Amino acid sequence: MQNSKGTMPSATIRNITDFLNKTLRVRKIKDASMNGLQVRSRKGGAIRTVGFGVDACISTFEKAKKLGVDILVVHHGIKWRPQKDRDLENKRAVYLTKNNIALYAAHLPLDLHSEYGNNIQLCRLLDVQGPRKFGKYHGIKIGYAGTFRKAIRMDAAASIVSEALNVDCRVYRFGNDRIRSIGIISGGGGSILKDAVIEKLDCFLVGEIDLAVYNAAKEYGMNLLVAGHYATETVGVRALMPLVRDAFGIETVFIEDPKDL
Repeated sequence: MQNSKGTMPSATIRNITDFLNKTLRVRKIKDASMNGLQVRSRKGGAIRTVGFGVDACISTFEKAKKLGVDILVVHHGIKWRPQKDRDLENKRAVYLTKNNIALYAAHLPLDLHSEYGNNIQLCRLLDVQGPRKFGKYHGIKIGYAGTFRKAIRMDAAASIVSEALNVDCRVYRFGNDRIRSIGIISGGGGSILKDAVIEKLDCFLVGEIDLAVYNAAKEYGMNLLVAGHYATETVGVRALMPLVRDAFGIETVFIEDPKDL
């Protein structure tokens, strides 16, 4: 990306933040997460390394510090409305400030983005055809639904996901084993199960489910692929990496901090 003078913009925290805000339309999407720059740093000059991760937690911060990250871009930030644990928020903010790491968060704007979002990335991973907006969350469709080129078995779809995300994708066969249509909601999207039922999809891919969603899917006869909350939300932040790298000519790194959830 070049500015009007034909040169790359300087890699400052402000410029990177403005770039991500505009790309992800964070100011136009209502969310419990206070998206955008959540923790500032004392760095006044150019940023050298931008880190990308899923969770704003101490274990991720420690790894970011070792990698020399100047600003960390995450899916799950530390500031929410309402804030349920102010002590934990403060502890995390203090760690970041002490180690001079800025924090940027994008929650729903990254789930639903049509180019870099978690759900469209999962569609591409599975080569889903004709992806369309699917699954309302607080009045906004945040997922995608579409079809496979031809019907495939549940195990085959699960294998693709498992290999790509390095996770053990769980299979719940509550419908026909061969599937043609699928709805996709990353992370904790189990509550959107009914949308998949209403649209008469063959399968619903989600990050995690609870017991109520399991029972409902079984009674509705809806197949489930459950690939992990963390794993299904690595794809969006990863998709942003080359975008930021090329826009500012800086190093980008992914912070591996997996969870069995």
